[in-house]
Amino acid sequence: MLSTRVIPCLDVHNGRTVKGINFVNLKDAGDPVEQAKKYSTLGADEICFLDISATNEKRKAMLTVISKTAEACFVPLTVGGGVKNIADFRDMLNSGADKVSINSSAVYNPRLINESSDKFGNQCVVLAIDAVENKIMPSGYEVTTHGGRKKTNIDVLKWAKKGVKNGAGEILLTSMNSDGTKQGYNLKLTKLISENVSVPVIASGGAGHPNDMVKVVLEAGASAVLAASVFHYGIHSIYSVKREMLRNGISIRDCENKNE
Repeated sequence: MLSTRVIPCLDVHNGRTVKGINFVNLKDAGDPVEQAKKYSTLGADEICFLDISATNEKRKAMLTVISKTAEACFVPLTVGGGVKNIADFRDMLNSGADKVSINSSAVYNPRLINESSDKFGNQCVVLAIDAVENKIMPSGYEVTTHGGRKKTNIDVLKWAKKGVKNGAGEILLTSMNSDGTKQGYNLKLTKLISENVSVPVIASGGAGHPNDMVKVVLEAGASAVLAASVFHYGIHSIYSVKREMLRNGISIRDCENKNE
């Protein structure tokens, strides 16, 4: 059994870590480089860096900030935001990323998944899916782009399957309805995707307590849990999450208390 990963997420806007509810009403949560350095020493299995405004502002992600973040952390780094083509993908990797997350660009150009996977290997390709509830869709969920701002009329389950078929090595699944609410992950959505794809699914959106992370693994089949607010504002620590997972029989990489 593969170990479950705990992944802090750095949502970055204008070079600063921010957090809001449903990607709006953003509040400053610190310097991303310092945050990454801290989390890498506190037991994070990976770190996710998302330039959440790059696509909406029609610009590339801040490569300098990514480079400094990669230098500061000692665990794998996934980065995303503003990736439009294979050259942007390469720039991310050259800046120190271990994996690249693609979202809006993949929706509008599905071949980017194939090209990235063929060029760099599917282990580098993370397909990020921002899902919203929509009862009209066969699965009950619709894919959105541009940080949840634009609807696509694409069914989430259909898109997840297509993404994996095209070469995505992992899915970062965010429930936009739950994001930032601290009311727990969307178990129904996560289970739907994890049971129907052959690659790891990272659960995102709604973590408020270590028990939420335990539930999404045990009840919905998530391979990894991603959270931002609960870590950034010191509500819960990575150690407390891993300790709760261990108590519930979930395989993890380590559970050393590094908060003291």
